[in-house]
Order: sequence, then structure tokens, then C-alpha cells
Amino acid sequence: MAARSFLFVLGSSRAGGNTETLARIAAEQLPPDTEQRWLALRDHPLPDFEDLRHPERRHVQPSGNAETLLRATLEATDVVIASPLYWYSVSSVTKRYLDHWSGWLETPGADFRRRMAGKNLWGVTALADEDPAVAEPLAGTLRISAEYLGMRWGGVLLGNGSKPGDVLADTAAVTRAKTFFS
Repeated sequence: MAARSFLFVLGSSRAGGNTETLARIAAEQLPPDTEQRWLALRDHPLPDFEDLRHPERRHVQPSGNAETLLRATLEATDVVIASPLYWYSVSSVTKRYLDHWSGWLETPGADFRRRMAGKNLWGVTALADEDPAVAEPLAGTLRISAEYLGMRWGGVLLGNGSKPGDVLADTAAVTRAKTFFS
């Protein structure tokens, strides 16, 4: 079996929040030789997405943070979107990252669609609501994105928490985290 490489894309506006905590618990269960790369979108801000797909628009090669995120995304076998649930979906910085996927489909030499096919896409989120159904739009965004690119959808790990550290009291989520990537 080929070695797996996990990219954890952190979409929270704060470091060490509940979503990141839950993702790190899940990641601790990976085999020790599994490569992990953690990129916080707050530390790698992307420019506003500009749709350049039409022939009259010239697509430019990603640079800076966009190039870093593109390369990291393509190099991973598993992409984990760790975004808190904000207004029933992914955070704005996470949505911007996913919007850039549209541009990367057109990036010369990236071959984004072909290279993403067969990878695994996972979601991790913390929500401040007792009803897990409120996270369905977030899960749907990620699941349908995976389907569109021919990726395998690994599901979403849900945890409950509002203040930092609250998710640790969600014993069911912590238990699920320990087998989430298996």
C-alpha cells in the first residue's frame, strides 16, 4: 500500500479552537510514519477568487499562498477540511480555498481534476448546536466537491463546542475521532 500523506486545512479564525482540537485527536491515531501537513488558512490568506475560466480571460499561475496551497493539496493523498460550522456551512476562508479549486482546474500544468481523483476528502467541524443536522450544508458542500472531482468522501467528524476546549467534553466526538481515519 502506498504511503499516505494528510493535508489538514484549518479554516478557523483562531488557533487551537474546537475544530482543530478534534482534528488533532483524530490525527494522533494515524500510524506514526504517516506524513501530516497542517496549514492554517488564517496564516496563508488567499486573494479574492476571480473566475478566469472563460476564453477571453487569461489564467495566471498561482503564486504566494495560492501556490503553497495548490502544491500542498496536490501532494496529499488525503485532504482534511477542518472548518468550524459558521452559519451552517464552512468558514469564509475555507469557502475561499474551495473557490480557488475552480481556478486550479484551469491552471496550466496543474492537471488538478485528474490529480485530485482518487484522493480522500474528509471534514472535521465543531458546532455550537445540539442538533447535528445543522451541519448538513457543510457536509454537503464537501461531499459534492469530492464527487465532482472523483475523490473518495470519508465523511465528516462532528463535535460540539463553543468556547475553546469545549469539544473535549463531547466524549462521543472524541471517541469517534479515534477511529475516524481508519
